Amino acid sequence: MNHLLNNIGYIIAAAFLFTKIKSAIEGLREEERRNHIIYVFFFSALAIAGTYIGLDYKGSILNTRNIGVITGGLLLGPEVGILAGIFSAIHRILIPIGEATEIPCAIATILAGVFSGYLHNRYRESVKPMIGFFLAIIVESISMILILGFSSNFDESLDVVRSIYFPMSFMNSLGVYALISIIQNTLSTMEVNAGKQAKIALEIANKTLPYFQKGESLDSVCKIILESLDAKAVAITDLEKIRASYVVEGIPKIEKTEIQSAFTKKVLELGRIMVFGKNNTGDLSDYLFLSKEIKSCIILPLFERGKVSGALKIFFDTPEKVTANNKYLAIGLSQLISTQLELEKLDALEDSARKAELKALYSQINPHFLFNVLNTIASFVRIDPNKAREVIIDLSTYLRYNIENSMKFVPLEQELEQVKAFVAIESARFGNKIKVHYEIEEKALESEIPSLSIQPLVENSIIHGLLPKRQGGNIWISAKVKEEGTRIVIQDDGVGISESVIHSLEEEIGSSIGLKNVHHRLKLIYGKGLLVERLSEGTKISFWIYRQEVEKR
Repeated sequence: MNHLLNNIGYIIAAAFLFTKIKSAIEGLREEERRNHIIYVFFFSALAIAGTYIGLDYKGSILNTRNIGVITGGLLLGPEVGILAGIFSAIHRILIPIGEATEIPCAIATILAGVFSGYLHNRYRESVKPMIGFFLAIIVESISMILILGFSSNFDESLDVVRSIYFPMSFMNSLGVYALISIIQNTLSTMEVNAGKQAKIALEIANKTLPYFQKGESLDSVCKIILESLDAKAVAITDLEKIRASYVVEGIPKIEKTEIQSAFTKKVLELGRIMVFGKNNTGDLSDYLFLSKEIKSCIILPLFERGKVSGALKIFFDTPEKVTANNKYLAIGLSQLISTQLELEKLDALEDSARKAELKALYSQINPHFLFNVLNTIASFVRIDPNKAREVIIDLSTYLRYNIENSMKFVPLEQELEQVKAFVAIESARFGNKIKVHYEIEEKALESEIPSLSIQPLVENSIIHGLLPKRQGGNIWISAKVKEEGTRIVIQDDGVGISESVIHSLEEEIGSSIGLKNVHHRLKLIYGKGLLVERLSEGTKISFWIYRQEVEKR
């Protein structure tokens, strides 16, 4: 009896250590049970260990083998129970100890896996320790009956059964009950901790949501996170610079400068969480410039539409605060911030689209534009009626497109039809001063593009690039499909764009609906706007329609 009790202690100790492996115990949760290989291995090892440390008694082994098999089957189902039973049964047959009882014991072990796997989903988790207790008694009873049935010397076997039946049945039952209870208690504790984390995350979400909705500074969001996690400093970055921060009194303010930290850049590049300060204080040299009080740090990537868009950095004054709970809570916060920032950007895009639509409609009914076009039509009515009809058709196409598609994504082919209508109108007014060349790949025509993205750029090239030149000039429009998406280029050989206009692209849109409007809309949609280059002769404007964004539409 004492020997079995010691063996149960070893098994429970091994199981206790196993529950301290977070990834292993998390896999025991119902929603996480996907890969059973590690659990087949673990519970098979427990069962085999129960045989190895067993006591040889008159050709039989006083063992705790069925504890691992029954526990695995009841907690994780037939796959784990049966396989653990088979593996430990094969081991029982192969070892050169207790050969007289190896076959009946092996059969009973396999039956333990079958029975426990069968009962896995038929009882509530709360009663499984008691189910395991009685199942162990039943399995040990079957084992004893089989020993008697397979025995060549019944009297000798009966003596063995009388001696080992009660201690094995009771101690195995007790072991199963204790082992299942320990694992379930560990899971219950994890659930409680997860609930506390969820509560904290929900409280932080409730506190930060108004700041996102009002479009206020993210500094307030950093302050809330700092106070909730008892941190010393918190910062939020985009891909290039620090967007927001908050620090406790006594720590220098984190300026909104370009990202200097090599570790932050690595997180942005790899899209993986990095933790510093716990057992690797030397790595904190990248952050010691903040304060000598900073002893640990968690850096988490922020995502937008599946792509890294920034980072959340949380600094602590002791390595001990980088706990598993704080780490997982920080991961939840990074997901929350990612979602809120994406929603904030969508709201900004919707607002920008509404403004762009109003400005586009205003431009479309601009009396000067219509007056000039109608004058052109009137002049052609007298001298070239067919040309007048063509201009009227082009004007109709132009106006209808602008009204119907001002807030839509359209195929590039459709966008180019509108551009051609606009160019035809301008060519009718200015004659040979405007020459437009199209270099469009066939497969690029199906790429979806925000409407009114190309025409304003062509209009800009005509008005500010070609018309100031006495002889006019050329515009080249190209679209080429690359691995990452479709690249659109509008280039002219006009007088060129001033540097002041290029630098002003990031300013508010104001009353213009040209370059700035297109630049801001593209930046909101794709994260990158126009690339404007001043050439030795003319201007080159390019932008990308990224493949990922197109596919998600």
